[in-house]
This record gives sequence, C-alpha cells and structure tokens, in this order.
Amino acid sequence: MSEQVLLVFGTDPTPKLDRVAGRARVVFADEQSLPDLLPTADALLVWDFTSDAVRNAWPGEGPRPRWVHTASAGVDRLLCPELTESETVLTNARGVFEQPIAEYVAGLVIAMAKDFSGTWELQRQRRWKHRETMRLAGTRAVVVGSGPIGRAIARTLAALGVEARLVGRTERSDDPEFGRVHGSAALSGLLPSADWVVCAAPLTEDTKGMFDASAFARMRPSARFINVGRGPLVVEKDLVDAVLRRTIGGAALDVFESEPLAADDRIWDVPGLFVSPHMSGDTVGWRDALSEQFLDNFDRWVAGEPLLNVVDKKLGYVPVT
Repeated sequence: MSEQVLLVFGTDPTPKLDRVAGRARVVFADEQSLPDLLPTADALLVWDFTSDAVRNAWPGEGPRPRWVHTASAGVDRLLCPELTESETVLTNARGVFEQPIAEYVAGLVIAMAKDFSGTWELQRQRRWKHRETMRLAGTRAVVVGSGPIGRAIARTLAALGVEARLVGRTERSDDPEFGRVHGSAALSGLLPSADWVVCAAPLTEDTKGMFDASAFARMRPSARFINVGRGPLVVEKDLVDAVLRRTIGGAALDVFESEPLAADDRIWDVPGLFVSPHMSGDTVGWRDALSEQFLDNFDRWVAGEPLLNVVDKKLGYVPVT
C-alpha cells in the first residue's frame, strides 16, 4: 500500500504516532480546517472525542476517509446519517477504559456506603461523631449496559460481595460469564429491588432519557444512582428533583447533558450528589494506551487485515460476541 493520508482531529496532547512514519502522511485538523481536509484523508483519527466537529463536517461534499477511529468508547458524537450509511469502517477505543471505569464506580459505591463525604465534613468541623455505615456485601446492583464497561463494573462490584444484575438491549439466558442478561424491557421491574443503579449504556435514540422521573420513582428511597455512560441518558432535572425530595438516597454523575458543566448549574449544590468532570476512565498513561491501540489497528489497516473494535454503526456500539 502506498503512503496514505492520516488526518488527525485534535492535538491536546499530540498522540504518539511514530510507527506511521513512512507509511502515512500525518495531517492535523481543527474544527475550522476539518471540513476542507476530510476529502483528502484515507483514514481519520478522532483524538478530540469531546467535539461534534466530525459529525457536523461529514455531510459535506467530496470523498470521505475509508476508516475512522475514535479514541473513545462512545461514538454518539460522531454518528450522522451520512456516516452511518457509508462504507466507512468505524472503530473505537474498546479495551482501554473498562477497568478504570469499573474501579471508579466501585470507589463511588464504597464512598457512599461508608459515608466518606460525611466523615470528611466532620473532620473539617473537628467533630467526633460516631456513626454506623452500610455493609456492601449482600446488597444488589442493577448495571445498565451489558457491553465491556458494564461487565467490568458488574464483575468488580461482585468482588465486593454485591449481587450485580446486567441489563442489555436484548435478554440472554446463556451468557457465559453472568448466566443471564436482562433485556431493557425488564429494567422497570428490577429497579425497586436495587440498592445501586449504575448506568453504563451507550447513547442511542432508544436509550436517550431512559432515566427520567418515572424510573427514579421506581427506585427505593435508599437507592443510589451512578451515571458513567453519557449525560443525555439521564433527564437531569428529574434526577435533581429525586435527590432533593429524597425519592432516592443519592447520586453520582460523571457525565452530563452539557459539558463542561456550567459554573452556575444548580447540580453543583445538590446535597447528596457527587459531581466529577467526565474522568472515570482517565487514569495515568491513558493517552499512551489510546495511541498504542490506534497504532496496532493502523498496522492491521495497512496490511489489509481485519480491524479490531469495529462498531456496528446502526447499533452505535461494538456488538458483544
């Protein structure tokens, strides 16, 4: 294969692409130059996966890259009808974020069960106040999203003694690891028995707004809700009302309908609601891991071999096989 044009959208920080030397000419694009450069590219690396620029620029005129790789697990910020219907192969960063996100969720669960925030506040006040906290072993979690991230979360919670139930798009009774995966239609019936509800689902037209007032109303007053999927999966005003009215016991959000969260957003001040800036999967060295993953797939691409992590563009995620 002759030298290809690799278009890279985003440079903060610049990905390590040393292994493409001699096999591809690397061109960097920002939001302004992307529409003009797209027709010139054979492959596109979406390094800045927080932007909608690719989705906005893709419907333009001219040829399009044959392969697009995004340095993220979710692809909702890329997909548009023109990309979905095209022959372009789309791959994602499956394999990089699963365990870090699972550890982050486990940390939140432990922190809420053991009231670490209350302990810190009492320490700040120099108050010695003995309290009883919640035992994790024997509690129940409903993890929504049966892909690699949801599975890693369920596996990690199970190691803490939490009984984790997975909810996916369709029901499966022969899952090799968890035995049964509940279908999305079963979610409403599972919510009343859950101590922890963790959302790790992909964002699609079917899942947008799936956690609304009716979903929170089905949860027990002591239940805690955690979202590490995508912000629009949750109707934020309904969640805030549920926490303030103590319909549920608390919540933690790592993703939001609009990011970054505005400084004057009332979510910052809701008692019992943890806020973190979309960082659950970002551990030391994660950018290097993303670069290596892309380079491994690039080696496959130039060799004409099947790519890893191919997204089903109509589903919006990599199917679990």
